[in-house]
Amino acid sequence: MDDRYNLKQFWHPKFWGVWSMLSTLYLVAKLPYRLQMGLGAGLGWLMYRVMPIRKHFAEVNIGLCFPELSEVKQAKLVRDHFDSFGKATIETAMAWWSSDRQLAKLVSIKGLEHLKSAQASGQGVLMLSAHFTTLELGGRLLALTQPFQVSYKAHKKKPLFNEVMLRARERRFQKAISSKQPRDMIKSLKGGNILWYAPDQDYGRKQSVFAPFFGVPAITLTSTARIVKMTNALVVPFYVQRLPNGQGYQLIIEPALSAFPAGDDLVDAAAINALIERWVRLVPEQYLWVHRRFKTRPVGEAKFYRPKKKKKQKLI
Repeated sequence: MDDRYNLKQFWHPKFWGVWSMLSTLYLVAKLPYRLQMGLGAGLGWLMYRVMPIRKHFAEVNIGLCFPELSEVKQAKLVRDHFDSFGKATIETAMAWWSSDRQLAKLVSIKGLEHLKSAQASGQGVLMLSAHFTTLELGGRLLALTQPFQVSYKAHKKKPLFNEVMLRARERRFQKAISSKQPRDMIKSLKGGNILWYAPDQDYGRKQSVFAPFFGVPAITLTSTARIVKMTNALVVPFYVQRLPNGQGYQLIIEPALSAFPAGDDLVDAAAINALIERWVRLVPEQYLWVHRRFKTRPVGEAKFYRPKKKKKQKLI
């Protein structure tokens, strides 16, 4: 596969900073949970102050999705999101390197019977999730109880990070399938496997439609319905909530969707977005607001995000 690397390729000094960061995260993954969350909150505080572009994305997204909130409450939600975003960095390290024993005491599962029932049908199961800050750790926590396969999108601009992520997922899950290998995803589901899948990002106009998300037209993949139609898989919704006061995490699994797909790309995309929107409203600070969810706009509509400033050319 073209997105795999030999770690020996990354011994060059230009990667030493990344190695240092990964080594630090490895050590953090071994710390007590409350200390981990304290470090995550501190990291979020720092990110809020040193990541102006990401902060801008979060401000725009939250302003679009929660217009009913006052400016003061929107600003607080942005700050709370960065707190969650910082914790997500630590939680990613936990997902990759913390022991099963460390993690087992942090998790409770609601609705596992829905996943078991879908699996017992003999059909493939598309476990539908979304890009919450708890996404990476949530998958690892569920895998403690229920084995399953995962889909992933390669980070081409971060090859070392991508390789470490992929190796961690291959250790913790039955199989990791690239989003660029749809045939492998279809084969997995036709084989009766459970496949973890999160479609809620802006991947451009190809094989997508504009469907409402918090009332805003958002480019949305049609592949979810297409894959289900091709494989006769059941769609089981799954999301994660980080509980307050260091209580850990609740995993929520909902009953398999009925009457999906409906056969209309827009209707099916809107149904998925409405499902995710419902989850987001429960813990809005925990959704991943720092990416450009509304980057692609309908023809003729102005872009939402501030364009990057062009670098000034030096005069010779």
